[in-house]
Amino acid sequence: MRKGFRVIDVDSHVTPSFEVLHRYAGQAIKDRWDEFKPYIREMNSPAGRGHPLGPWHTIKVHPIPYNRIAGEKPGVEKIEKGGAGAVEGRVANISTAVCHERIQHDNPHGRLEDMDLEGVDVDLLIPGTWAPASSFFEPALTTGLYHAYHNYMRDFCSADTNRLKGLFLAPGGDVAWAVEQLKKIGNEPWVAAVWPSLPEGMTIDDPDLEPLWQTMNDLHLPFIHHSFFYEPPYFPGYRDIWGNAAVARTAAHPWGAQRALAYIIGGGILDRYPNIKVGFAETGHGWLPWWLLRFDSQVHYVKGVIPKLDHLPSEYAKMGRITCCIEAHEGPQMTKAVFDILGERCLMYSSDFPHPECDWPNSVDNVLKWQSVLGESAMRNLLGGNADNYLRMGTLSVR
Repeated sequence: MRKGFRVIDVDSHVTPSFEVLHRYAGQAIKDRWDEFKPYIREMNSPAGRGHPLGPWHTIKVHPIPYNRIAGEKPGVEKIEKGGAGAVEGRVANISTAVCHERIQHDNPHGRLEDMDLEGVDVDLLIPGTWAPASSFFEPALTTGLYHAYHNYMRDFCSADTNRLKGLFLAPGGDVAWAVEQLKKIGNEPWVAAVWPSLPEGMTIDDPDLEPLWQTMNDLHLPFIHHSFFYEPPYFPGYRDIWGNAAVARTAAHPWGAQRALAYIIGGGILDRYPNIKVGFAETGHGWLPWWLLRFDSQVHYVKGVIPKLDHLPSEYAKMGRITCCIEAHEGPQMTKAVFDILGERCLMYSSDFPHPECDWPNSVDNVLKWQSVLGESAMRNLLGGNADNYLRMGTLSVR
């Protein structure tokens, strides 16, 4: 709790190293571990981001470097296996405080202590860029990594499954595996949402995903989309970004969410599966009302391309079926505008902890300062109430 408010952070991160993932991997994928070698990148991270103090390893799958400085002539991007991520070495921590070492890897107790310091009741843990990028690999390699991650999440969250929640990674390249595994582990207390990871070219409304939607609906598990921008599956329009990392990151996050949301609504998924809610993390939130209001008009104006829906797109947000994580830089006025248009059920608190954009341990207090603009009811919904409604939380312990 923070100043009497329950706080759920719906965008916080773990990035288990390849060394950690290997501990939790099955023998079949361990036997093929060398196939990941071309993609391995050694990382040396500064203190304060929850990594080891020393080298650790991850994979980078054909990352686009986005090296062009605005105003320069464009050149040819050098895209290589195991290359640097597009923001590597380009950003500094907003926070000047130092969180516990390895809380993104294998230190859940340090994680809980850092949450206590900031007043966060629940962290939803989202993996790093390797997870969606793994959709590039042949299905057996992808599912092997995802199986290892699920084993890791089970162990990490066991430190306190009321406070540490994770995602089930559902590979679009092997829907049968995703359904089988989700039925097997989907009721475990750490599982709070499902992130479908689709190989490039697969649409979110592809009929092949219907068994996954049905299983999620049966388990009352929500869909979550978290945006990344420089590895597969690349964001919409990435070929036309002209090589600049700041412009790419500005465009990628909202546009990827907008496209996914439009096809989830337009494809009738919310109508066929009434227990499914959808949420978006690290995409900003100011886009939500104007996108939905524009889509309200287009589903009627453009004839014959959207099946008949039970509700207008904007009405799903007003009903609490669509939620978006805030980003603090958009501020209280933008947040109030979204609430004014779509009601108080459509936004959730997030901090991006412990990534560089997070002002830990001040992120919650920074948002609490918005109460004079938002009001107490909206603040309670924003900080915890909407996330409690969105996530499949299981047994809750309010501290």
